[in-house]
Amino acid sequence: MPLLLAIVVTLIAFAANSVINRMAVAGGLADPGSFATIRVTAGALVLVALARAQGRAVPLRSVRRIAGAGSLAVYMVGFSVGYLTLDAGIGALLLFGVVQVAIFGISAWRGAAPNARQIAGAAVAMAGLAVVLWPAGVWRVDAVGALCMVAAGIGWAVYTLEGRGEPDALAGTAANFVWALPPTALALGLDGVPVAVTPSGVGLAVISGALTSGLGYALWYRVLPRISAVTAAVAMVAVPLIAVAGGIVFLGESVTQRFAIGVVLVLGGILLAIRRA
Repeated sequence: MPLLLAIVVTLIAFAANSVINRMAVAGGLADPGSFATIRVTAGALVLVALARAQGRAVPLRSVRRIAGAGSLAVYMVGFSVGYLTLDAGIGALLLFGVVQVAIFGISAWRGAAPNARQIAGAAVAMAGLAVVLWPAGVWRVDAVGALCMVAAGIGWAVYTLEGRGEPDALAGTAANFVWALPPTALALGLDGVPVAVTPSGVGLAVISGALTSGLGYALWYRVLPRISAVTAAVAMVAVPLIAVAGGIVFLGESVTQRFAIGVVLVLGGILLAIRRA
């Protein structure tokens, strides 16, 4: 698959996760903990089955699982718990803002600091995201929810950076999902939210886990070695925008002037950050 197409497909899969999550959780079809647990379980089962069908060994005992599976579990738990108290827009701004800062910071610590053009592009893209997602009027941020979303952002940043060195994208992602399942299920089982899941909610969680999460994350791990960490970080800013577009198409949400302005800023910022000098 050509690199640009692979990146676009991956970002659409990530955005689809958000849309499916909103359909299930906000629609009252599943509680956040059950949805996330079923999602990770379905992803693990499908990925392991695909890896075994292709004769690949799933590296469950690799030391890479400490960072890979650990950061995936932190992301899953932080994301699910954070959205119990945070507005969707503020949650997305926190998540992707932290992802940007964490990837830039870790990359700089490893000797691959972003240049001025990349930082400027990331800033423009985040500004466009804020234009779309910033809530109207006065807003308050729950401290616990914000800390959970910050943890989720750091988890996703580490998970992304770990993917750049994964020797087998499919088998490595399968192993990450297997090891991430127990801590995710345990943590979300203690979130205090009553279990409430319908057959439709289970179906949406399975689709999210098997397709848009499992296969989407495996494709992301195939893409990451071919692009810089900074490019990966900036490109992910487009995910909430694609999710909003998905809400417009599939959930009947309205197109606004803020959305149009945000699209121009986000795409312009991404192009600025990733174009060759």
